[in-house]
Amino acid sequence: MGRQTTKKMQSQQQDDRPEAWRCYGRLVKLFREQAQLTQTALADGIGYSYEQTSSIEQGRRPAKYTFTEAAERVLGARGALMALQEEVELAKLPRFFQDFAKIELEAVSRFEYEPQLVPGLLQTEEYARAVFSGHVPQLEPELFEQHLEARMERQKLLTRTPMVQFSFVLWEPVLRNPVGGSNVLKAQLRHLLKVTELPNVEIQVIPAVAGMHPGLNGSMVLLETQEHRRVAYLESQDTGLVITEASTVSDFGLRYGKLRSQALNIEESARLIDRVAGEL
Repeated sequence: MGRQTTKKMQSQQQDDRPEAWRCYGRLVKLFREQAQLTQTALADGIGYSYEQTSSIEQGRRPAKYTFTEAAERVLGARGALMALQEEVELAKLPRFFQDFAKIELEAVSRFEYEPQLVPGLLQTEEYARAVFSGHVPQLEPELFEQHLEARMERQKLLTRTPMVQFSFVLWEPVLRNPVGGSNVLKAQLRHLLKVTELPNVEIQVIPAVAGMHPGLNGSMVLLETQEHRRVAYLESQDTGLVITEASTVSDFGLRYGKLRSQALNIEESARLIDRVAGEL
């Protein structure tokens, strides 16, 4: 392989780095140089390895909150690094989902229907690992961990202040598909019951024998932002579509309302989830 080809490949790899990671890394380098610290000295000061610190500074790896908190203290960044942390976290998500994830941060209400898998916001770490393990083509280990970490981090939306109102409608086969094995599924179902204890979260289940219903056409997410903008989101096969056209979003709203009317009520749904968990 020629030198020019090698340089081209390296350039392409660098271009694949999320812009948020690169900007964050450049700020770290700026503050480090202003503090007259070497990368080794910075790594020692914040309790990270030299390799980790160097990768973050070069934008090849995302900084975690613990890194940012320590770097803010050692470098005297006065909140500049923390201000970028949200963008750094968003860049861990799959690219097709990032645009919607930014809108999601502005939500005051979020409704989701899922006919195949437990929604990401409700997944246990073990269930999520099983989901990502089934990805084709297989995810590289580092990317796998980044996506998993980002999914777990997003779940803070459930308990965020100001409070977001959540509604989830699941088709009953979701409760019976042994993703990760029966033990993982059982723990996942118990987790669903625990989440329903939150005052802002409702989970309903459409029975498998319900027959034809609007959800058979696929999953959907509907949300309303703080500015009362309504948005729909559809996802399939690593492709996401954000819909903002008012009449189309309204149609999805009608479908979701129909799904809720055909689902078991909240108490009946909880009893079904508990019964299925008890059968595992």
